[in-house]
Amino acid sequence: MSDKKQKRFIFRSIVLAILLGAVVFALVSNIMNDEEVVAVGEQAPPFELEQVNGNGVLNLSENLEGKGVMVNFWATYCDPCKEEMPFMQSLYPEYKEKGVEIVAVSLDATKLRIKNWIDNNHLTFPIVHDKSGAVMDTYGVFDLPASFFINPDGTVERQVKGPLTLDRLEGYLDEIVPESEK
Repeated sequence: MSDKKQKRFIFRSIVLAILLGAVVFALVSNIMNDEEVVAVGEQAPPFELEQVNGNGVLNLSENLEGKGVMVNFWATYCDPCKEEMPFMQSLYPEYKEKGVEIVAVSLDATKLRIKNWIDNNHLTFPIVHDKSGAVMDTYGVFDLPASFFINPDGTVERQVKGPLTLDRLEGYLDEIVPESEK
């Protein structure tokens, strides 16, 4: 084999290996994205995060025990997240009275960006900051928005990937109203 043919063969082999590696990476990433870390029917993992629009720390298992809880993962750079926030705000007062809490977990880099968004949109439900992404990882969230609807006993009733419409959100909140409030 000539020197020129040998160089072409090596070049093609390297390109083929890179392409094969990219395909394997894409397949593995896809499989991992579809894998539920927190499955319906399981206990929701507890977390404790600093509130951006409240005082102190919000502890999922201590502060919200006995309530239905919607945990929504979002960020200000996520357009679908920003579209569903007004729906959450419009339903919040009614469902808070029924024993359901909405907790929005922001994945933004800075609190200032989150505070500005809260102020500009007059949000009153608790918003916490997952600056390290640890809670996002615990819940297996890869894409935003993602929501978990948690029963008063702490089990996950429903997991929703992607944005919610007002009707769907209201129906899912109805599913987690404590029995004593129905």
